[in-house]
Amino acid sequence: MNDARADSSADLPAVSRVDLLPARMLNEFVYCPRLFYYEHVEGVFLHNADTKRGAAQHTRVDSGKGELPRAPPPAPRTSPSEPSAALDPLGGASAPPDESSPAAAPLETIHARSVMLGSESLGVVAKLDLIEATPDPAPSASPGGSASGQELSGRCVRTIPVEYKAGAPREGDEGRELWDTDRMQLGLQILLLRENGYACDEGVVFYRQTRQRVRFLPTAADEAWIRRSIAAARVCAAGPIPPPLDHSPKCPRCSLAPVCLPDETHLLQSALHPGPDAELTDATTQLALPGFAVDAAGSDPEALAAALAIDDPAWASLPEPPPPRPAAEGEVRRLIAPDTDTKVLYVNTPGVFVSKKGETVVVKERDETLAEVRIKDLHHLAVFGAAQVSTALIQTLCEHEVPVSYFSMGGWFYGLTRGHGLTNVFTRVRQFARAAAPEHALPLARLFVYGKIRNQRTLLMRNHVEPPPLALRALKHAASTALVAPNLPALLGLEGAAALVYFRNFAGMIKTGAGDPDEIPGLGPTAPATASPGQGTFTFDFKTRNRRPPRDPVNALLSLAYSLLARDCTVAALAVGFDPYIGLFHQPRFGRPALALDVMEEFRPLIADSTVLTAINNRLLSPADFVQAGPAVNLSPAGRKRFFLAYEKRLSDTITHPLF
Repeated sequence: MNDARADSSADLPAVSRVDLLPARMLNEFVYCPRLFYYEHVEGVFLHNADTKRGAAQHTRVDSGKGELPRAPPPAPRTSPSEPSAALDPLGGASAPPDESSPAAAPLETIHARSVMLGSESLGVVAKLDLIEATPDPAPSASPGGSASGQELSGRCVRTIPVEYKAGAPREGDEGRELWDTDRMQLGLQILLLRENGYACDEGVVFYRQTRQRVRFLPTAADEAWIRRSIAAARVCAAGPIPPPLDHSPKCPRCSLAPVCLPDETHLLQSALHPGPDAELTDATTQLALPGFAVDAAGSDPEALAAALAIDDPAWASLPEPPPPRPAAEGEVRRLIAPDTDTKVLYVNTPGVFVSKKGETVVVKERDETLAEVRIKDLHHLAVFGAAQVSTALIQTLCEHEVPVSYFSMGGWFYGLTRGHGLTNVFTRVRQFARAAAPEHALPLARLFVYGKIRNQRTLLMRNHVEPPPLALRALKHAASTALVAPNLPALLGLEGAAALVYFRNFAGMIKTGAGDPDEIPGLGPTAPATASPGQGTFTFDFKTRNRRPPRDPVNALLSLAYSLLARDCTVAALAVGFDPYIGLFHQPRFGRPALALDVMEEFRPLIADSTVLTAINNRLLSPADFVQAGPAVNLSPAGRKRFFLAYEKRLSDTITHPLF
């Protein structure tokens, strides 16, 4: 007898393996088209308590071999009046064989677990948890014996798919019934069994919470609904991402709620089209701003920044813009994004070797082990300077989607290695089209600059010894004006002008003066800048922003913090499927991750500048932690280690969103 294994897509034609939709994805489509798009098209998936519990409960089911007797070809009837086999409500044959007959044998139900089936006509592939296959007694069976799986080949008359679910059934008008998602999944399995030559009239879902079996007998209307849903899912996958559900009770239990953010998305989309109460400086006031020119399309951004003297006394005469509108009560539900429990491993010692040992990353210097971190506890590996990383480790990290970033010893971000990540190329196609269209790029660029200036102003208000009122007022109106900047050059000039005022007052946020009881000699911000070649002659005296290379300790810290932030924003852009080199505010330039720089603008004050101030003001660093090579000033390895800790601690801080 022949025995067939109805398993894998390896038995399906090559074109079918590419085009078939997984049945589980159609289950998600019925639940929420946006969830289907995230998981099927974007490849985004997150675990929550429900998904982890379901995966744990599926352990036995998933351990099956996927063996199912091959379906026989339909046998012709000997007479038109010959009755066909029927099923009773429990799935057995309605007319059991006469056990008094010597040729009769008791029926045996075969349980096949984890069976893969596909259909080109349906365009679907599914992995069935359990199939109960009831054989038809054959004359050749021995009396009183039981048939084995191989002996049943060609004799399987009825199959019943059984799906396991962790929850409880829905309470309907006629008692317990299936949820729509379960009806889709089980209905697809029934159709797939029929398409593959098996007789199947019903299916069962076993709900573990209530320990009940709920049966499903699909009708013609159910089959038509399933086929329409398959077609609709294909249309959805080929188009843009669907909008989120609007105040749906499905959202709080969804594992991708921290990614989707349905209420926040709706609110922010309405904010892209500000109403009359929005925080804007009107057009008449714009023309009165010192140096602001509507026809500045051909202006040099640095010259425009100098012309936009936003600390001019004229700014003091402008009215106060209204505050942004907070979310109304009940408008945005509290969907809390989970904090990651993984960590970043910084390799900061020259000459070390980073390799893989089992499922662990091992850092060694000669024969001494410096660190060991489990791969599952790692979400990033950062390599500084001349450290070596084994090929086996890089391959494993790519498989686990753990990026590896490379820096110079001075902190210059060279690049990174990562796995394939999201493979939806249409996301990048739309990104390129939007970036090339000013009517789409400019509104988002305005928001980047607006957020950056507002956050710079907030940092000054909270940390400056004596916040300068005129600078704060000017920054507030500069942020408001950024929302109506007529073109990118004007926006660049406005951003540069705000940066000049911000860094002109940055020294006032460094609080290590001579009156502090735990003063460290040389830390006073008002002391003369006596840095010279050699060690121990630096101060934290900040005059102005300089870079490439940074020529004093504060600028060295700022440059390193911005480099780390650029790394994180590059990884974030890649993680959601964007090209980090195609920006909306920063224009493409060789070797510059323009989109990452766009995204990091708002976070420069909140993360990078805040980390620098914390490291200095809390005495995490001293002048002895800096070294000089030519005109460049850099942190020592020991100082970098403490700064990395401060940076990661800042990233792990929990904040309250001003709107949500």
